[in-house]
Amino acid sequence: MFEIRFHGRGGQGAVVASKILALAFFYDGYYVQSFPVFGLERRGAPVAAFLRVDKQPIRLRTNVYHPDSVIVLDETLIRFENVADGLKENGDILINTRKNPSEIDSFNGYRVFTVNATDIALKYRLGNISSPIVNTAILGAYLRINRKTKFASLEKALREEVKVNTKDNLLAAREAYRKCNMLMSENNSEKKAAK
Repeated sequence: MFEIRFHGRGGQGAVVASKILALAFFYDGYYVQSFPVFGLERRGAPVAAFLRVDKQPIRLRTNVYHPDSVIVLDETLIRFENVADGLKENGDILINTRKNPSEIDSFNGYRVFTVNATDIALKYRLGNISSPIVNTAILGAYLRINRKTKFASLEKALREEVKVNTKDNLLAAREAYRKCNMLMSENNSEKKAAK
C-alpha cells in the first residue's frame, strides 16, 4: 500500500487534490481511498487530506499516520505543524514554495522537492491574488516525482473533477510538472537514468 498526506489551508484545494489524484490512480487500475480531516472549517485554516493507493482492495479505515509522501500546499504550515510527522524514512516531501530544495534544511532523511505552485496558479488565473488555488499545479509536480500513475490519467481526472477553467488547470499542472525542483542528488540520478 502507498499512502499520501496533503497539508494545506482551507480554500487552496487540498481535499480536491486528493480526490483528483485518487481518480488518476483509479484510472490506472489501482484501488484508492481518499478522505479529508478538518479542524476549524474556515478559509485559511489548516486542512489535511489523505490518500491510500493499492493493487489490492483497501480495508484500512484510519487516518494516514505513516505516509510515503507528504504534499504541502502552503509553505507557512511548516512553521506551525510537523508536516513530516510519521513520514517513512526516505519519504518524499513536496512543498509549494519559491525556495529550492537545498534552501530547506528542516527535513533531513527525506527526499525534498519544491515547486512554485502559487505563481503558476496566479499565471493561469486559478483563484485570485490573495487566495490562489494551487492544487492542480501541485499535482503536476507530484507526478514528476512519483511515477506510479500516468500524466494522461491525471489529465483525465482533472477534466472529470474540475469543471471550471479546466484548460487553465491542465496548463498549470503541465507547467508545474516541468518546473518541479529536486535535490541535486535526485536530479543527477534522474539525468543518469535518462541516458
